[in-house]
Amino acid sequence: VQLQASGGGPVQAGGSLRLSCEASGRIYGTHGLGWFRRAPGKEHEFVAAIPWVGGSAYYGDSVKGRFTISVDSAKYMVYLQMNNLRPADTAVYYCAATLYSGDYLRQIDEYEYWGQGTQVTVSS
Repeated sequence: VQLQASGGGPVQAGGSLRLSCEASGRIYGTHGLGWFRRAPGKEHEFVAAIPWVGGSAYYGDSVKGRFTISVDSAKYMVYLQMNNLRPADTAVYYCAATLYSGDYLRQIDEYEYWGQGTQVTVSS
């Protein structure tokens, strides 16, 4: 499974960005895709996740109400719409794929496949 994240960049506080993640390879064995982020000096943080078939999405507490994850299963694409960005959202954002479902979508240890990351920088 290969994952390619894109869409990061610089943005001012209050602005928006849309991240994309394209999956390829043997993705039929995976159940869902998630976004994680890592700020300098911090651990990876769960951002959002969604099953490939759509339906219930999961969000980290710090992004609820501002970020929206969506999936186009026909294209094997997952998107993260980020609105009302804050400087605290500055991080490298990674997409990852998991074989698991349900609440396991929140757990970083359950993700086996990772993309290369895309930098998001929010200035005040």
